[in-house]
Amino acid sequence: MFRHFIKTSFIAFALTTFVTPMHGQDLLARQAPVDKKMRAVDSIAIQRLFQKEQEEFLDDPAAELYPDWEDSHINLYGNVQLPSEYKIDLRGFCMPTSNRIVTSNYGYRPRFRRQHKGIDINANHGDTIRAAFDGKVRVVDYQPSGYGNVVVIRHANGLETVYGHLSKHLTKKGHTVKAGDPIGLAGNTGFSKGTHLHFETRLLGEYIDPAKLFDFAAQDVTGDFYVFRGRGRGTLLSKHDGSTDEHNEEVRYTSSESAAAKAMAQRDAQEATRTRIHKVRKGETLSSIARKHGISVDKLRRMNGLRNKSKIRPGQILKYS
Repeated sequence: MFRHFIKTSFIAFALTTFVTPMHGQDLLARQAPVDKKMRAVDSIAIQRLFQKEQEEFLDDPAAELYPDWEDSHINLYGNVQLPSEYKIDLRGFCMPTSNRIVTSNYGYRPRFRRQHKGIDINANHGDTIRAAFDGKVRVVDYQPSGYGNVVVIRHANGLETVYGHLSKHLTKKGHTVKAGDPIGLAGNTGFSKGTHLHFETRLLGEYIDPAKLFDFAAQDVTGDFYVFRGRGRGTLLSKHDGSTDEHNEEVRYTSSESAAAKAMAQRDAQEATRTRIHKVRKGETLSSIARKHGISVDKLRRMNGLRNKSKIRPGQILKYS
């Protein structure tokens, strides 16, 4: 009888000690695939959310900087007030061509008596030309006496890049592109004397020497960031190297340029210092801004190159005087 009691007690103890943890392990084992599935679902949902945010971000890139979206003209920002300072993020770039040879630099060309507003990079006919940054294609056009086959892309970092003399377009207006996506093939179309890529970089229509941003020989950018500091028409930019550069580089004229051009630039710079600007706040309209500064809506539109249907956005800079 006593032996039977001891044996029964041992079996009960063994079941409590060994069987219960095994049951718990079985339960955990059954739950594990469910947990993995939930983590997978969460990851997919996060990826989709991130992708949606990226698509929305690139659907209207640099919307806080540009007053409007227009897909017919390459440069349409003549009356837009430039920001006094704008930090351009050069990270996430792709060189538009793998060729390292620059055949014509940015600047005044005495032979043609005009400014060269981009740089020319040597290329073979049919070489792939790629988007320099993520962005949205604004212009795809053919200009027989100018750029030839040309593509203009607006980027989220505020830049617009121009790719001219292409032999073929590989993209369309309104397409969202990633840095490195093929957008065209190198060629010799338009006003061109030999196969090459004409490449421009601009901010709100203001030309920037691409050599200040891209080092074609090294196939790299000049730094992670570049700070635009505008001071009237024709102002060049200062390179951002991590420290604060207190100096703006002004346009340097060659001896072949006229004194009248210098005087015009000086007058523009002086007028720019007298210009009064308004930064659009959330909820403001052209009417409320015009009333605040005592001018008409029509005058406010004219001063900023806005059309009747143009929309203003928070953070946009408007001239009112």
